[in-house]
Amino acid sequence: MAPSSSQPAKPEALQQDSTSQSLASQGLASKDLTLAELSFADLEGFAEDDHLEAFRVFRLSGAALVEDRPVLRQGVAPSPALKAICRLALDQTPGDRIQARRFFEEHFRPFGVRATRGSNGHAAGFLTGYYEPVVEGSLTRTADFTAPILARPDDLPPSAGGASAGPTPYPDRAAIEAGAITGRARPIVWLRDAIEVFLIQVQGSARVRLADGGLLRLVYAGRNGQPYTSIGRLLIEAGEIAETDMSLARLKAWVRDHGQEPGEAGRALMQRNRSYVFFARDEKLDLAASPIGGQGVSLTPLRSIAIDRTIWPYGLPVWIAADLPWASASASPFRRLMVAQDTGSAIVGPARADIFFGAGDDAGARAGDIRNVGDFVVFLPAGESSPR
Repeated sequence: MAPSSSQPAKPEALQQDSTSQSLASQGLASKDLTLAELSFADLEGFAEDDHLEAFRVFRLSGAALVEDRPVLRQGVAPSPALKAICRLALDQTPGDRIQARRFFEEHFRPFGVRATRGSNGHAAGFLTGYYEPVVEGSLTRTADFTAPILARPDDLPPSAGGASAGPTPYPDRAAIEAGAITGRARPIVWLRDAIEVFLIQVQGSARVRLADGGLLRLVYAGRNGQPYTSIGRLLIEAGEIAETDMSLARLKAWVRDHGQEPGEAGRALMQRNRSYVFFARDEKLDLAASPIGGQGVSLTPLRSIAIDRTIWPYGLPVWIAADLPWASASASPFRRLMVAQDTGSAIVGPARADIFFGAGDDAGARAGDIRNVGDFVVFLPAGESSPR
């Protein structure tokens, strides 16, 4: 397949009803999607990908699935067929890319996915990027560091990311920032300003560089269950920033230029996203390693994606094909076999993927430029009547 950022390839193939007769048996008829069976020959660039690297990433997920390790964010259960393939992967060590490619071709079938209601208004796949911020901070509040990252409150419902339990919703962002849970959620670390806290909450993890040179690792520990709203999209819709000009740097600058104190426009914009994320300090993970995704495994830059966990299981291989500004500011072909290892409140829809770019400012700059249409092709276990 040969998509571009504006026009996905082979739309006629994805509109075919070759698998529609079995959608009901696949359990996906109510998920606002259609599937079209493809061949591996349809996937332009597939033969040139580094399947050995993709296999290693798939194997990480496979080990977690086979061992039934706990996840950070619960999703749909993997099918017995997917777990069976994971067991096979654990028993194999491909010697080269060709052998690794043969593994995927023997055990999976590719299906193009289209959203019948669209993802971000697009029927084809819609792609964004995310990263792990690396910021400066302090373990105590100072004149330079005044914005707290909060630990999980004692009274947060056990769902840790679903809707709030009980008849009374958990406080939203504005209420939390006004002190609604003071005494129930302790600050872990203090950052320079509220927009740094906000963006770490959107990304779901961070490394904080302390004054003594040490690093502190933050991992997702739950959220308030309130709806997520993209403040970047709000600025685009309001005409404040053109969609073609939107970037992480522009978003930060707008918020800072418009003020982050109570009553100022920058703070008011952030509070329109009612969702609020809490964190924990990770003392176990190697600080040089990548962050842990929703599946509970370490993410791999440009191989791990976040998906809608209510539709697709963790560990599922997904072929992504698009023209993206992923290597530089100019768009170039991105044709890669990815693995679903993470999720996010903003990742909603059957053909929706968030590509993990790594850690630091350079990764953030590249990830922040990704808002593109592309092909989203799931690899379902061969011979399976249901993808989950």
